[in-house]
Amino acid sequence: EWTMKTSIVFLLCISVFPGFSQGRVVREDETGFAECNVFFPGQVPPEGFTEPFHVKICQQYNKEPRFATLYSTKDKIPLYSAFKFIKPAQSEEENWLVEPQIDDPENDLHEMVHEADIGGTVANLGANQALTSDYVGSGYERGLLNPSLLNEEDFQVATYTLTNAVPLSPTLSKSWHRDIGKVVEQALIPHCSKMDHLYLLAGAIPSSVQVKGKMSVPESLWLAACCDAPEGWSLGLVKKINDENSLADLTVRELEKQLLPGVHLFKGNCGEDKQSQEKREAVLQVVSQIRSGEKVETSNNQDSGWVRRLAGIIATPFIKLLELLIYIFVELVKFVFYFLWLVVKRVVGTILDGIYSLWNGIVSYLKAVSMVLISIPYDVGRVIINIFLGFLQIVQDVVSLTYRILSIPVGFVLHLAAFPYHSICAIPSVLKDMATGIGGTFSLVIDATAAILHGFYYLAGHIVKRFVPKGSSDD
Repeated sequence: EWTMKTSIVFLLCISVFPGFSQGRVVREDETGFAECNVFFPGQVPPEGFTEPFHVKICQQYNKEPRFATLYSTKDKIPLYSAFKFIKPAQSEEENWLVEPQIDDPENDLHEMVHEADIGGTVANLGANQALTSDYVGSGYERGLLNPSLLNEEDFQVATYTLTNAVPLSPTLSKSWHRDIGKVVEQALIPHCSKMDHLYLLAGAIPSSVQVKGKMSVPESLWLAACCDAPEGWSLGLVKKINDENSLADLTVRELEKQLLPGVHLFKGNCGEDKQSQEKREAVLQVVSQIRSGEKVETSNNQDSGWVRRLAGIIATPFIKLLELLIYIFVELVKFVFYFLWLVVKRVVGTILDGIYSLWNGIVSYLKAVSMVLISIPYDVGRVIINIFLGFLQIVQDVVSLTYRILSIPVGFVLHLAAFPYHSICAIPSVLKDMATGIGGTFSLVIDATAAILHGFYYLAGHIVKRFVPKGSSDD
């Protein structure tokens, strides 16, 4: 229910606020960047960026294409943004956006949205793109490849998308936007006869250094410009990350060699073989002045060109020396502040450790006292219970002893009372036994007398047979 409400609120915001920024992830079956092909010469995007983790995004605003971005879901940074100079903005208002379909292609949100408004409507948010939380506490800023300062105020919100940002140190981000703004306004625009024929590519070369194990910190930043109007020209610029003051100019072909193998940034190399060398040299001269910190002259008086070049040659060593001294001074100031920071950090750390140890001691003491206080009622109760149980045991022993003492006379009396009963009851048995004994004795006497008489009879018969002469058989 909450997700549904969030989606309804989001759709209402789109319908009520026509300035809401939009973007669209281009499908693989679409040619180039779809509606955003207009930001490339001949409507042909750069060639050679063919990795499966390279995602094409047509960045839109008010449903109109504003610039194109090739995003790396592996490095979580854009590889380049293609745009045209409109006119410089007077103010900037940051309101960062994310592209839902990079993480959740099946999501119904086909437009860039404010990260805070997504809620739970996007699955795996941050799996393929960087989020604001990835920059928090990292020491890096969200550096725009397509600088917002080169766009009208009405278009600025379209540039504040995390798919157009790379992690840069605060000083490098400021230096990059300052240099790009000056180069475009002072060197490129004045020397391209048709402003709508000036095509710009701003990109980053990923490195192995990562922010929070997720976003790749660029190894260098680059800008490629193509003016395909009559008397056209092309130019490449590179800024190294480890030197914020660097700004090297080179040809587009030389720049392509520093990118991926087989990369071609502009169709037909923006007519590099038929370029106006005079225009290119004029652009490079202004770039050189910007790089050296000189004020760019807006006058078209060619007669004073050699004077400016001579003055530039003479002033360059002094400018370089001044830059070196400023650099040394800045580094010394940074070192002093860093040393003071370490001292303050150590002192504050020691104080905090002491406070922490003291707090742990107090907590341990209060805990021990609390345990003792809590155990007192328990111990008192246990003693009372033991006393009560002991008393019950004593009562039980007294009752048992009393019973045993009382059981002796009671048994004697019971046996004595039962004696007459047992004696009287025994008389019939005794008389029976006496009768049986007398009968047995009388029977025994009769049997003995009979046996004796039988013995005498037998003996007499035997004597008679032995001593009396036998008579005749007739007898």
